[in-house]
Amino acid sequence: MNAQAIATLALAGGAIAVVVWLLNKIGRALTAVLEALATVAMVLVAVWLLVKTVYFVVKAAVTHWRTTLGGTLLAGWLWWWGWLPVTGTLLAVAVVLLVWRWRHRLSFETWAGRWLRSWWQRWAVYARKLPGWLRACGLTVLDADRPIVVTANPLGRNKVRRQPKQRADQVPKVLRVRSGASWDEVRVRLVPGQKPEDFDDAARALAVARGVTRCQVRELSPNVVSIDFQRRNLLAQTVHCIDLADLADVPGTDIDLTKVWSGRTDYGVDWHQSLTGSHTLHAGVTGAGKGAQMWCPLVSIAPAIRDGLVRVSGIDPKGMELAYGRRIFHRYAVTGKDALALLDDLIGVMDRRKAEFAGRLRSVPISREHPLEIVEFDEIGALIRYIGDRKLREAITERVALLTTQGRALGCTVRGYVQEPTKDTVPVRELFPRRICLRVATKSHVGMVLGDQAYERGAWANRIGEGEPGVGYLFGEGIREPLRVRGGWVPDEVIKDLEAFVTGTTPPSRPGTVHTFPAFRSARDNAPGGAA
Repeated sequence: MNAQAIATLALAGGAIAVVVWLLNKIGRALTAVLEALATVAMVLVAVWLLVKTVYFVVKAAVTHWRTTLGGTLLAGWLWWWGWLPVTGTLLAVAVVLLVWRWRHRLSFETWAGRWLRSWWQRWAVYARKLPGWLRACGLTVLDADRPIVVTANPLGRNKVRRQPKQRADQVPKVLRVRSGASWDEVRVRLVPGQKPEDFDDAARALAVARGVTRCQVRELSPNVVSIDFQRRNLLAQTVHCIDLADLADVPGTDIDLTKVWSGRTDYGVDWHQSLTGSHTLHAGVTGAGKGAQMWCPLVSIAPAIRDGLVRVSGIDPKGMELAYGRRIFHRYAVTGKDALALLDDLIGVMDRRKAEFAGRLRSVPISREHPLEIVEFDEIGALIRYIGDRKLREAITERVALLTTQGRALGCTVRGYVQEPTKDTVPVRELFPRRICLRVATKSHVGMVLGDQAYERGAWANRIGEGEPGVGYLFGEGIREPLRVRGGWVPDEVIKDLEAFVTGTTPPSRPGTVHTFPAFRSARDNAPGGAA
């Protein structure tokens, strides 16, 4: 090997050594940079996780502050005193609560029971089980924008495979649980893509999932609904009317005709309805309890009838239901011709009031000179559908339409009762703003009385039992969700006492009869959070 070749090899070796040295330096520099970047990234990730954890902890603590405060106090107590004093104290508190509930159920439910039950139902039942119920009922939203996972397999037949990555469904979030004497109200926030009507359609499925007899959905805001589950039936027992003895010293002017006690609601509170400014249609089969809906409000306003602030007219095609309290009614009709004359007389009253108050007032004030005129029209279908005289039918229908369209401002109220609520039977049914559906024969009758989607919203009037007379669903005048109510039962002897009360005569003597109505007292006891 000559000198030139040796020099070339030496030069190449030197160059390689320099390159290796430079690469070593560059590698060390890159390693230091990557280590620094990795350190910074780890610190940032740790800080982000810490901030996120703190955020969720603070959010949960603020959102569920009662549970957080209770858990914190219990943990501090255990740390400071040990488990023995804590256990003894908790047992003592439990005994006190049980004795309190046993001795005075109403105050216990008001101050402690409903809060403890709401807390337990939220965390032990709904927060744990409701997501599963919603998935089973199809009330979740699938994530349509799922990322695509690409799998490359150079040795397989399909070298590239694309498939969506699975994600959990979006489930409505439980915001609040309120547990009363008979109902659990579960407030949830809907996810994008849902609407309250979706929950209306699934009300029956939700009731089955929860294992209860009824479920009702109420819209609280465009994206928040309350799913109400009925745990107990507070309308199973008969609700009695007000004792007339309690009204003996009440002046008629003290009776609020816009808030007349009529029975009890499904939530365990008293049911009041207005007898002014609206008309009511009651629908139900024979034995459904239309009599309770008819007589109970009249008993409640007995002082106003007695003092001349209210005049009641009765149209009784059967000649039986209203005839039992005939002296209560200022006007009374049985036949179609008499009913037409009665309605014409009321229209004459409206015309006179128009002439007197037109341009002065928007509604007639109730007074002895201008009393509230209430028309109790029993079996309304008998006179506007089944009566043989077509002209008489049309005339009666025309008068009822005039009263229901003009009577609101002129102090006239029509309360109709019908067994078959079809449009052919009651062509003016849409003119009744408030409608009450008692037990009916078929599901389709519910929609005829209460309107479309009423059954889907929980008005299951066709499922009311024969042993529940007076139970029905109220709908109308801004009420989106049907309200289940039970009218107060009025015995025959009370109707005779009502006659004597409003006419100032002596009631029929019934030796040994004492009127007491404990169920009316219990209606007040069953206020929200009260005893059942």
